[in-house]
Amino acid sequence: MSVRGLGDVYKRQGKSVVLYLKQNDDSTAAKFGFVVAKTVGSAVQRNLVKRRLRSAIRDRMKNFKPGQTLVIRALPSSSQVSWESLTADLDSCLAHVSK
Repeated sequence: MSVRGLGDVYKRQGKSVVLYLKQNDDSTAAKFGFVVAKTVGSAVQRNLVKRRLRSAIRDRMKNFKPGQTLVIRALPSSSQVSWESLTADLDSCLAHVSK
């Protein structure tokens, strides 16, 4: 699972999430997007995953530079993992795409 450069978009897949990071030339604040498909589970499970991902990113916002856009795609396993496992997977992916 190595970082792949897709032009100026970098991708990293973990066990429960896939991250896409793009550096823009503008100086606007960092932007974040979340993709949680129906394959993750019921509406209740999808909303729980979105809330957990938003909370995890909120705690890590200071690590992002202006102009960066981060999209987090939740994999179906994200509804089954614990908070600690989800944040550990997110941190691992962020460490690789931030290099």
